Amino acid sequence: MSVTVRQLQAFADAWNRHDIEDLMSFMTDDCVFEVWTGSLACGTRYSGAAEVRQGFVKAWLNFPDAHWGDAQHFVSGERGLSEWTFTGTRATDSTQVEVRGCDVFTFHNGKIAVKNSFRKHRVTA
Repeated sequence: MSVTVRQLQAFADAWNRHDIEDLMSFMTDDCVFEVWTGSLACGTRYSGAAEVRQGFVKAWLNFPDAHWGDAQHFVSGERGLSEWTFTGTRATDSTQVEVRGCDVFTFHNGKIAVKNSFRKHRVTA
């Protein structure tokens, strides 16, 4: 049982709806979410469904209007990738953000076991 491009699009749609229940339905119980920022080489790592849920919700708290558009996906066996353009307004200072990024996935038994997120760091002069 493998994840499909259609499932990755449904996962992306759940992100844009800010639908935590739907998002978590795509994840394994022992899932891992690695965020693009943090003090570790992998960024910040959330492990297990409860922590991953908190990490997902934190994205919407930091960017209440968060949106991942222009999504493109591919799947190869137990790995996959989604590319997207992230837009949002930072809650702390109302800064508008627009950057390209991607998620690298590892699948297990038809669900997402690892979501490893990467984002461009945009610098304006």
